[in-house]
Order: sequence, then structure tokens, then C-alpha cells
Amino acid sequence: MPASTIGMRRNGESIAVIGAGPGGLATAAMLAAQGLKVTVYEREALIGGRTSQVRAGDYRFDRGPTFFLMPYVLEEIFSACGRSLADYVTLNRLDPMYRLVIGNRDRPHDPWVVDATQDLAEMCRRLSAIDPADGAAFERFISDNRAKLDAAEPILRRPIRSLLDLVRGDAMKAAPHIKPHMSVHGLLSKYFSHPAVRLAVSFQSKYLGMSPYECPSLFTILPFIEYEYGIWHPTGGCHALMRGLGTLIEEMGGTIETSAEVTGLEFAGERLQALVVNGERREHDNAVINADASWALKNLVPERLRGRQWSDDALSRKRYSCSTAMLYLGVEGSVDLPHHTIYMSREYEQNLEDISRRGGAGGSIDGPITRDPSFYVCNPSPIDPTLAPEGDSSLYVLLPTPNTRSGIDWEGQMPRLRSALFSQMKDVLGLDLESRVKAEVALHPGDWQGMGIAHGATFNLAHSLDQMLHKRPPHKLPGAKGVWLVGGGTHPGSGLPVIFLSAQITSRLLCEELGMGDPTLPATPASASDTEQLQPV
Repeated sequence: MPASTIGMRRNGESIAVIGAGPGGLATAAMLAAQGLKVTVYEREALIGGRTSQVRAGDYRFDRGPTFFLMPYVLEEIFSACGRSLADYVTLNRLDPMYRLVIGNRDRPHDPWVVDATQDLAEMCRRLSAIDPADGAAFERFISDNRAKLDAAEPILRRPIRSLLDLVRGDAMKAAPHIKPHMSVHGLLSKYFSHPAVRLAVSFQSKYLGMSPYECPSLFTILPFIEYEYGIWHPTGGCHALMRGLGTLIEEMGGTIETSAEVTGLEFAGERLQALVVNGERREHDNAVINADASWALKNLVPERLRGRQWSDDALSRKRYSCSTAMLYLGVEGSVDLPHHTIYMSREYEQNLEDISRRGGAGGSIDGPITRDPSFYVCNPSPIDPTLAPEGDSSLYVLLPTPNTRSGIDWEGQMPRLRSALFSQMKDVLGLDLESRVKAEVALHPGDWQGMGIAHGATFNLAHSLDQMLHKRPPHKLPGAKGVWLVGGGTHPGSGLPVIFLSAQITSRLLCEELGMGDPTLPATPASASDTEQLQPV
């Protein structure tokens, strides 16, 4: 679309976007840029969904995602609106990308420590310190996954509605790379012999809420993406991306209503007629649902319109990701940690087993705490002064847990989880922080569930082979005319980059149905200076 037509009103279709998460905001921006009348309804007071912001006094924290990957995908969305991402958000490339602290069963007080870097030659040297052969294999791993992503990306960029969409040329090209019979861990065993090295390039399965021992081998592309495109911190946290999208929507002529809860959809037969928003009827021709897919299907769309595959019973039988317990800590003074620190338990496989299969009951302590639990700390304050008062730190601490299907009393367990996290930070990282905490917010799986996330599964439906591609909720709901889905619950899945790809797919399909052009094409050519910094180093 020529830049002069951006945001110009068209007669006709009125689009509601339910939920101001990353997928909903990106979709709303592209549709508004096409001149459609777009209204985003967000039930919370702050946009962003799981990518919103937690506030405690003068401290600010990302609620969910803290890793920003593949910024060129979000740049495509801004470009489709005739804008540049760099004009809305400042991005900082991290080096080291993160610090890995890998528990050593034989020497409990001597873990392997690896600072991950995009300098591949240096990264090979750092892995060689653990195992010389594995360090040499790292470049081959990166090269092979570069070919894999190149083959798989076309599938990630288009709808997969049935098996017929998998017999097209691009899907057949990807088939030799995917190896569906193998897990991430199984495929990595073909490259690396040392367990610590395998963990260093497989913990990324947790971005999907899955274990590398179960996660399909396709997802070895996740560590590759980090090393190829880098890990970025937006000034203001990942929530700054949401604020940028919110501004973009309004510039394109769209409207965002916060504290606006959608409690139902009204249909005439199969055709959408209206939404019920804060008890009031709002007429819309189409609704793009960006709420948690499983929750939204059960609570907003009548079961008669969903078909057997997405009935209440079918959704209840699906597999869901793990959840998380969170501490958002305003800490006095600076904290001597890299931006991202990931600790992997000495009993990592058992730790994952307790989280994903046993609901925590297999641990040595009653409830969700196993011996030596894994955890993650984000310490953005050294490079981002916007998140804490001068001289202080905003720390984000995450403990993977079972979801609420475990039956655990999360409210009762949270004091124990909190104690475990402070103990782990002291024992593993040498940080005695508890006495320095000036502000604190805690969240547990029950809290996530209370936000409308099915079973508190913060990473959505599990990304197992039987729940990928056309087996995830579709972008267009066939039995409910005018109803669309976007976000981590649909194809291609969870994580900010692929959620933005989901937004491109949904926007394209909706505009196609309306007889309009492709809303994802650049409205104006992107300049080299806009995109150069977002490419591989």
C-alpha cells in the first residue's frame, strides 16, 4: 500500500481485537494500516498481556518475556505500516547473550559456567573448555541449523490448515531437516557427547515450556536463532515493544480500550454479530481473539460452532506447557550478575520430570520444589536505568513449575518457593539478596490461571508433535464466521518472534477474505540504516 494511504478509512468492515498481547497488537496495527476500523479491547489497565509490565513502587519489571529475538520480524510489521521500529524502541544487543551455570553432579560446588557469545569462534573455544570435540562440533551444529531454519521458515510464515498444506514444495523441502522421530536432546546427541554442552544448546526448549527430552527436534533452531540474530534488550524491557505497537495502532487510526473485558460473542447462526464488553453490546463484523486460545474457545465461542476437534472435552484432553513461579524484586544497590543468568540443576532431567510429568510430587520435598531446582534471573538495570531508581536494581526471578493440573496448593506453597529461590541464588550465585529487597511482587501458577490462562500454562498448549502445525487451533475458526485467532496458542506457536509471524498470517487471511491486498507487504521501502543493525553479526 502506498504510504499516502496508510490509516485512511475504508467503508465497511469493523474489526475487534480481543486482547492486547503482542499478537493482537501487531494484527491490529497491520489491519488499521489497511484503513479498516479496528478496536482493541484489553481487560487489564495496561496493554501487553503476558508481555505487560509489573510495577512495585518505583521499580518496573517485564511480566513475562525478557528475551527479544529475531527483531527483523517485528521490523516487518512496522514496515508494513510505513514506519521503522527504531523510531519507537531502542534495542540493545547483549554480549554475553546470557550466562549459563550448569550444575555438576560430580562436583556440586563447581558448576560449569559459560558466557554465551555470538562470536562463534570464541563460543567454540568456550565449549571446548568443557569438551574439545564438542567445541569443534558447534560450528557444524550452527551451519546445519542455518539450513534447517532456511527450509522451515516458509512453513512458519503461512497457515497450515491440513495435511494438504504440508505437501507443498516448501514443506517438502523442509522435511529432511525436521526429523520428527527425534527429540531435541536426541538430535543434539548426534553432535555433542558431553551432557553439559548438550544442555547449553537445549535449555531453550523451556521457551516453549517443554523438556528437551520431549521437545521435537525441529526446535534446535531456537539456539541457532540466538547465535545468528542475537539477543536484544529493548530499553524499558520487552513491554516497550508493546508500547511501541500501541502508539503505532493509534497512528494508523485504530483505537485501544483498556479495562474493557470481553465476556461473550453473539452470533446469528454461524455469523458473528457483536461482542459483550463490560456488559455492553458492541457490534463488529470480525473478531480477532488474542486471549489464551484454550481459555477463549471455552469461554467466548459457543461449543456448537467449534466442532469436535475444539470441543470442551477435546480441549481438556490437550497437553499443556509447564507454568512458572515468579519473584519481581526491587533491590537496594547494584547486583553483580550478567543481564541473563540461567541455572540448570545438577539433577536437570529429574527436575524436568518432576515439573512436566509428576506435577512436583516426585520431588524430595512435598509439593513443587525438587532438590536443587533450576531457575533464571534477569538483571537489566546495569544497562537500563528506566526500570529502577538510580543505583538500585530490578530483578526478575523465575522458577519453572508444574501447571495447575498438578493439584498443588499454590497459595500455600508460595512461601516455600520464595525461600527456595533466595536459597538457590545464595548457594549457586553467591547472592545474599533477601535483606536488600525494598519492593516485591510474587506470582504463582494459580495467579496465571486467574489471568485467563488455561491451567496457568504460561507457554500455552504444549508444542508436541500431535499439537503442532494444523493440530493447533486454526487462525480462522471454520464454524464461527468472522472469528479469527492469533497468538501463541495457534500456529506457529509460542515466543515473541513466532507470535509476530502468527499476526502476519491472521492479518493476511482476514484481508484476503475481505478482498484486500496483503497487509504484511512494506508500505515504504525500508532503508538500510533501519534494518542493518537487526541482522546477523
